[in-house]
Amino acid sequence: MTNYYTKIKEQLINNEIYKKVKDYSKNKNELETYYNVGKLLSEAGKHYGEGIIKEYSNKLIKDIGKKYSVRYLFDMKKLYLFSKVHPLGAQLTMSHYKLLFPMKDDNKIDYYINQVIKRNLSKRELESIIKLREYERLSKTTKNKLIKKEETNIEDFIKNPIIIKNNNNYEEISEKTLKNMILEDIPSFLEQLGEGYSFIKDEYPIKMGDRYNYIDLLLFNYIYNSFVVVELKIKELKHKDLGQIQVYMNYIDKNLKTINQNKTIGIIVCYKNNRYIIEYSSDPRIYITEYKLV
Repeated sequence: MTNYYTKIKEQLINNEIYKKVKDYSKNKNELETYYNVGKLLSEAGKHYGEGIIKEYSNKLIKDIGKKYSVRYLFDMKKLYLFSKVHPLGAQLTMSHYKLLFPMKDDNKIDYYINQVIKRNLSKRELESIIKLREYERLSKTTKNKLIKKEETNIEDFIKNPIIIKNNNNYEEISEKTLKNMILEDIPSFLEQLGEGYSFIKDEYPIKMGDRYNYIDLLLFNYIYNSFVVVELKIKELKHKDLGQIQVYMNYIDKNLKTINQNKTIGIIVCYKNNRYIIEYSSDPRIYITEYKLV
């Protein structure tokens, strides 16, 4: 009969030594160790029952250290079982995986794994986007595209609603207040729009005839190689809002866009959309999403 405990103890001791000597690659080694231990625990459980994990924990605490609790060993077993469906990624740590273990939807798990890899998210950053239900705020169309690995476009990753932190607990806000709240945490706002956005200026001035108008937020998306005009509306979307943003987009196309750049995109962030207006809007470059204060 395989001496599972001896093998588990050997793996964990080697990992403790490796972490001190090979710091640059300790995460990869740690995951491999936990995977191997998880596999051994799974096999041992088949022979001796689930109670063997508690027995091994008691021995490991005595032989190696206090951190090898029953829960700690169960997490290693979970990692092994998890990896059968979702291959382990070098960019993720055990802390990342522990946030993913409770999830039941494989497509949701795949999304968050990809976000960690693409955006180099820390454990805390991953925890934040999970808490804000980033995956749930994607449209059904986007989710289906991700499942089928179909080509996506800029609209697909604009979250709905956009979550904006109301740190001062305003009960009523103006468009200027909404803009200031966004500017307080502009990186979060840009990430909720999708990939490739960079901030240029708020209240961007454009001169039309003898008067100035001001674009709420002017952005640039380097993936789609185009300027992005963002307009903020604290009430339900109206038809005139589409006309206003179209004028601003056309202005940027005529006065700022270069010949090598794509046409300007427009995003309206509003309190409430109007599906009839959206349905009959003829400009496919305009995208509409709601916002929610938290």
